[in-house]
Amino acid sequence: MIPALILLVLALVLGPTAYVRWVMARHAADRPDLPGTGGEFARHLLDEAGLHHVAVEATDEGDHYDPAVPAVRLAPGHLHGRSVTAAAVAAHEVAHAVQHAEGSRLFALRLALMRAVTPLRLAAAVALTVLPLGGAAAGAGHLVLPSLLLALALFGLSVLVHLVTLPLEFDASFGRALPAITRGGYLSGRDLGAARAVLRAAALTYAAGAFLSVLQLARVVR
Repeated sequence: MIPALILLVLALVLGPTAYVRWVMARHAADRPDLPGTGGEFARHLLDEAGLHHVAVEATDEGDHYDPAVPAVRLAPGHLHGRSVTAAAVAAHEVAHAVQHAEGSRLFALRLALMRAVTPLRLAAAVALTVLPLGGAAAGAGHLVLPSLLLALALFGLSVLVHLVTLPLEFDASFGRALPAITRGGYLSGRDLGAARAVLRAAALTYAAGAFLSVLQLARVVR
């Protein structure tokens, strides 16, 4: 029973990541017939949305939109590649820039939560290990419970970030990116199914992240 449960958990956590890599690789073949690279498509969509100030840059840290610069950052293969995967990923990241520009409340909430979570992760680690052990060793047992409650709150905040991220990602993929690809005729009808698969696979990655956060919180509670 327990081994089967462990295998199920591993499948739920690792399966989506493996799936998204497979789907992206499957549709990453060079397509000279496409009108431009992923980077050029991102630039076109940004200009179309009136976001001329948003840069399009290369990154080695994974495709993402950086609201601080602001910039859409794409992996070299997606920035310079001419493939269905490159187009879908570019459209997805541009969608986040549009969410930001339109003042999406969920986007603003996620941004605020991320700014709070990032510096507090170290505090959570300290609260969960150093303070309880140090407090117990020093005879200050009253510090143990507050420190554990603080750690739980911080892990809970991380779960909340993922829960807020999920609807944002699905909106970016299917509420904005796919319609932009379809509307502009950038991909032919036979390629839309592949683009939809790439966008769906990317959303599954965040679903796995949310599930993993819940598991981590459950472990801390235990």
